[in-house]
Amino acid sequence: MKPSANNSLRARAEAFQALHQRSGIFIAPNPWDAGSARVLELLGFKALATTSAGLAFSLGKPDGHAAVTREETLQNVRDIINATALPVAADLENGYGDEPSVCVETILLAAKSGLAGGSIEDATGKPDDPIYPFDLAVARVKAAVAAARSLPYPFTLTARAENLIYGRPDLKDTIKRLEAFADAGADVLFAPGLKTPEEITAVVKAVAPRPVNVVMGLSGGNFSLQQLEDLGVKRVSLGSSLIRAAYGAMFRAAEEVLHKGTFAYAEEAKPYGEINTLFSEY
Repeated sequence: MKPSANNSLRARAEAFQALHQRSGIFIAPNPWDAGSARVLELLGFKALATTSAGLAFSLGKPDGHAAVTREETLQNVRDIINATALPVAADLENGYGDEPSVCVETILLAAKSGLAGGSIEDATGKPDDPIYPFDLAVARVKAAVAAARSLPYPFTLTARAENLIYGRPDLKDTIKRLEAFADAGADVLFAPGLKTPEEITAVVKAVAPRPVNVVMGLSGGNFSLQQLEDLGVKRVSLGSSLIRAAYGAMFRAAEEVLHKGTFAYAEEAKPYGEINTLFSEY
């Protein structure tokens, strides 16, 4: 990496770290490509986080079954980083391998791609055995933390406990995992699928003072930003909800044309010139 690029990466990484250390809550929305990243930056967000589901859907693949390769993810990361001046963190899924050593490789490759942070989860990508055993899950986070700490800038590592979105509604085990991930040195803790104020509060208290990320836009658990801040949440992500919203608009438009033979959807579409100018000015 060239010195100028390295300096830019350090500045982004330090800005991302500072967002977690300052008072108040912040949102890290989830673009799925360079264009959506550019839009989110222009709207005024301060940091971005990629979405594995969004990338999978944009490639015509399913999410959650190891269908997207590490190289596809890192290429997507590079495209997004090149489209924006914001710090970017990535959904690195399970690190693209079971062994802790693979998590190390993935974190180092992620850093080489220019990321300010990334997440490692305890989901295996295997439908018949979706969650890693506790000891292996912790060992993988420890390895990822060691890799992050070896870097010459503050790479913000998020550790994710996935029980709640894989048919295992075991909050006690989820919190046990998050506490162990925090003890292993993870910078941010994340358990997608928290649905009640009591569940969110339990997680925040269990890993304090480490910051907690909560995802909004899933079914169940719809809170305002102020409510989440009052519960002690530091960071909010949107997961695949933005790309699903975009696909929702596309479905409605295409179904109108197909079934009604009308084109009223175009009245609500962003004007061509506005979008073209948005990207030509970058």
